[in-house]
Amino acid sequence: MKRIFLCGVALMAMAACDPSVPDSAAGLPETGRGVGFDNYDTYRQNREAQLTGTAEGAAAAQAAAQNSGQAPVDASPSNPAPQIVRGNTSQISSENDFDAVSAQRDIQADAALIAQNRAQYQQVQPTDLPSRTGAGRPNIVSFALQTTNAVGVKLYKRSSFNAGNRYAKACSAFASADEAQEEFLALGGPNKDRKGMDPDGDGFACSWDPTPFRAVRGG
Repeated sequence: MKRIFLCGVALMAMAACDPSVPDSAAGLPETGRGVGFDNYDTYRQNREAQLTGTAEGAAAAQAAAQNSGQAPVDASPSNPAPQIVRGNTSQISSENDFDAVSAQRDIQADAALIAQNRAQYQQVQPTDLPSRTGAGRPNIVSFALQTTNAVGVKLYKRSSFNAGNRYAKACSAFASADEAQEEFLALGGPNKDRKGMDPDGDGFACSWDPTPFRAVRGG
């Protein structure tokens, strides 16, 4: 008897420790309660109304139709699918439609059209390249590939008299270092520097750098 009493006490203690499940519809009738719903009957009625297009569902459809300017369509399996118009297709070519093309012309007509197009072809004969402007001027690319010294390494004698002013004045007359180097070579460079364009005597005028041209060759 004592053992039965102790078992009963243990069961009561376990029941007291078990957390209760929260009821989200406290205070509602027992038939309307359900976890996650304020009232299951109300939820079920609203859901059926939305699925069948009645009540709230019909009101929502009517509002959407008024905004779009189109009449509402009842969601029923008996209704035909709505026709979707994807813009004006009158300008789309029918060349890939075999039936449409075969109705317009046959194989003989295609052959005649191909022959007509071929008759309009014009074969252009190659001609000599146009004369290059500035012929006879030094080629700075060829000069760059013939040199091996780095920029700033002195190879040629230069006068230091008023070198800075002469350099600034001479180089300011050119739009690019390539043009300055070409003029420098045309005036006797790199051995001579008539305008003071190469004060450090490396053979490169107005900060011209042969490295990019050497890189194309691979060194």
